[in-house]
Amino acid sequence: MSRTSSAKKSETSNEISAGPEDRIPPRERIVSTASELFREHGIRGIGVDAIADAASTNKMTLYRHFGSKDELVCETLRRASEKADAIWRDLEAAHPGNPGAQLDAWVEMRAQCLNGEPAGCDLANAAIELKGEGHPAHEMIERHKAEQRDRLAALCSAAGAREPQLLADTLTLLLEGARVSRQAMGAGSCCGHFAKACRAAIASFT
Repeated sequence: MSRTSSAKKSETSNEISAGPEDRIPPRERIVSTASELFREHGIRGIGVDAIADAASTNKMTLYRHFGSKDELVCETLRRASEKADAIWRDLEAAHPGNPGAQLDAWVEMRAQCLNGEPAGCDLANAAIELKGEGHPAHEMIERHKAEQRDRLAALCSAAGAREPQLLADTLTLLLEGARVSRQAMGAGSCCGHFAKACRAAIASFT
């Protein structure tokens, strides 16, 4: 019996499977697999059958955890949002009480993220792909992007920047622009100057 068949059987008959992947709860397998496939093929480019098969489960199990594909899409984007939120906790933990150092570290961490997200920002990609469809994920994406920008503005203010709102907008535009540039022109394009451009912007507001 194949690993996929074994996994599917264990989920319907409660048999215990010995494979390491099978010990990961089906919901977690589905979400992580869907995230990868959406990133590779686009949200509309992959169906629930393919997601279930790649997650070593079946469509019945997928729909037991998620009422619809749209609900699964929202969950993958919520997980992506949580990862972005973790950056702020890391900044505060690394530089407690030092907003200037946190802002500089934000630039460095975002520069590293650019190199680690060859497919771009999951939330931004979803916003573009689902535009005009009235998808429930849109509200989540808008809220996430607004919260990220507002937290950056608060950090700019705490760091003593002049016009912290404008600086936050500038840094946000540099980040989003660098992501698009990397997708369109590759890692060796102008996105490679992201950190330098951010630091020049910060210096101009201090």
